[in-house]
Amino acid sequence: MAGDGASPRTIGILLFDDVEELDAVGPWEVLAYWCRSHPEDGWAVTTVSRDGGLVHCAKGLVVGAEHSFAGCPPLEVLIHPGGRGTRPQLSDAEHLDWVRRQREQAPIMASVCTGSLVYAAAGLLAGRPATTYWNALGLLAELDPTIALRPDDRFVDDGDVITSAGVSAGIDMALHLVDRLAGTERAREVRRGIQYDPEPPV
Repeated sequence: MAGDGASPRTIGILLFDDVEELDAVGPWEVLAYWCRSHPEDGWAVTTVSRDGGLVHCAKGLVVGAEHSFAGCPPLEVLIHPGGRGTRPQLSDAEHLDWVRRQREQAPIMASVCTGSLVYAAAGLLAGRPATTYWNALGLLAELDPTIALRPDDRFVDDGDVITSAGVSAGIDMALHLVDRLAGTERAREVRRGIQYDPEPPV
């Protein structure tokens, strides 16, 4: 926390090829605004990918991860986005093992969109309430029939595991994280700061 000389606690956003851009960048906008505007809260946000370096997202955006799996600092929160790139991860033993290792260390595991499919494949959602992108709810149930699906929820907070619905719902989930970690007034300040007031025009 601020003022005690301690290093900031770290939130990690996972990046991978074919990640859905807003799944990662939406939470990044929320959390980076918070961490940069209020370093006294004692939090930092970073990005991680398997090998570090450049990642090619689902719609062509190229972004760079700050850390590799091997060089990733200890995380207090891991956010696993979704996108087409999650499909091969469902049978990627190395990726699932890394997710399980993070589960053993990180107090909060969060997902956006089909990131929850990976958590299900890794066994993290057994017997828990969860949600995902609307078109992937059936697959989530197939991966683990014990999951209590919440198809109408923007995000589901089950304590140490938080899942959110598709794409833009990750922004709601990230604001909820700020609320949990720094309080409602701080979360409202961040929401105002990024001018997040959804009023769909269509």
